[in-house]
Amino acid sequence: MKILFIHQNFPGQFKHLAPELVARGHDVRSITLRAKGRGKWQGVELYPYQIKRKPAQGLHPWMVDFETKVLRAEACYAAARRLRDQEDYTPDVIVAHPGWGESMFLRDLWPTARIGLYCELYYALHDTDTHFDPEFPRKNADTDSIRLRLKNLNNMMHHQSADLGISPTQFQANTFPPEYKEMISVIHDGIDTDVVRANPDASLTLEDGSVLTQDDEVITFVNRNLEPYRGYHIFMRALPELLKQRPNARVLIVGGDEVSYGAAPPKGQTWKQIYIDEVRGKIPTPDWERVQFLGKVPYDQFLAMLQISRAHVYLTYPFVLSWSLMEAMAIGAPIIASDTAPVTEVIAHGETGRLFPFFEGNRMIEEICTVLDDPDMRADMAKASRAYAVENYDLQSCCLPKQLEWIQKLHDMPPGALRS
Repeated sequence: MKILFIHQNFPGQFKHLAPELVARGHDVRSITLRAKGRGKWQGVELYPYQIKRKPAQGLHPWMVDFETKVLRAEACYAAARRLRDQEDYTPDVIVAHPGWGESMFLRDLWPTARIGLYCELYYALHDTDTHFDPEFPRKNADTDSIRLRLKNLNNMMHHQSADLGISPTQFQANTFPPEYKEMISVIHDGIDTDVVRANPDASLTLEDGSVLTQDDEVITFVNRNLEPYRGYHIFMRALPELLKQRPNARVLIVGGDEVSYGAAPPKGQTWKQIYIDEVRGKIPTPDWERVQFLGKVPYDQFLAMLQISRAHVYLTYPFVLSWSLMEAMAIGAPIIASDTAPVTEVIAHGETGRLFPFFEGNRMIEEICTVLDDPDMRADMAKASRAYAVENYDLQSCCLPKQLEWIQKLHDMPPGALRS
C-alpha cells in the first residue's frame, strides 16, 4: 500500500501510526513544511514544501485566514506534483491534517487516491470556545457567525474531497455538521501506557537542586503554553488562597510563553507574566518560593512530575482536549479538572477525578484540598483513571489497531474517480 501523510509539522498526530505502517511493509511518505530537505524519519520518506508567496496586502480581514491556507495548499500541491512527475508516484491513500489547508487540492492531482482527514475541530458559535470566557470578549462579536463561517471554508473545501475522517474524541467529532459526522470515526491518537505509568521511585530535581518525590505534597499544572484557553488565569488567581491553605505544598507549573490558542496578549507581554504580576502582591515571598515555573520540559521530566503529583490540575475551554490529561490518567495522577464538555468525556466526578466549574477558583481549591487530605480517595482515583486510560486510550491494545483498521477501510473504498 502506498500511503502519503500530509502534515505541516509531521509526524504530529501520526507519530505512532506512520512508523507502524512502515514496519508492516507499506510505502510510507510525507509532504511536510517541517523538513528542510529530502530525508527520512523512522522509515518514512520526507518531502519538503516551502511557502514562497506572501499574503496579499489590504485583503479583507475576513479572508486573511483562508488566504493563508490557500498559500499553504498551493505550496503543498506544487511539492506533490513534483513527487508525482519526478517519481511517477500515485498514492493509494492520503492521510492529512487539513487544519493548515495543505491538502486542499490533492484530489485534483490524484483523483483515484482515497483521502482520510484528521478532523480536529469545526468552528461553531455555540457550545465551543467562542464566547465561552466573558473576560475576553471578541472584537466585532456581532459578526462572529460570519467570521466562523468563513473560517470553516477550509473544512468545507476538504469535505468535498474526503472519503473518511478520524477524530480523537467524541467532543471534537460532534463539532462537525451531521453530514461530516457520518464519515468520522472516533479513535484517539493513543497513549503508550507501558511507558506512561506510575513509578513509586520517581523523583524530580529542580534548578535549585532540591529533589521532590511522592513524599512531598506536589500540585501540578500543565499547558503547552500558559494561556487563558487552558485556564491559566483561573489557576493563577487561586494561588494566593491555595498556598495559604496548603503551607507544605509545592506547585509545579509547566508551559511556554507563546500562544497556542486564542488571542495574543497585549504587545510586548506574555500571558504568563500578566497573571504573575496580578497575583504576586497577594503572595508572601516564602509562599511564592514554593511555586516553580518549569517552562517546557523534556518528556521524561514531564512524566516524572506527574508520577510524583498528589493533585494534577487541568482546565480547558470547550475545545481540543490535551494529551497531557490522558497521560495523567494513565499514570494515575489524582486529577482535579474543569467541568467542561471535552473533560467530562473522560473524567467522571468522584471516580476518575474531581470536577469543578471552570470559572470558580474557590471550588477548585476545595477539590484540591479534598484530594490532598484523603489518601484513600487518591488511591481509588488513581486505580480507576489508570484502568480507564488503558481500556480506552492504550496505544497498542486499543488505538493503534483501530487506526490500522481505519487505514485498511480507507484503502478498500472505491477510488475517488469512480465515485465522482
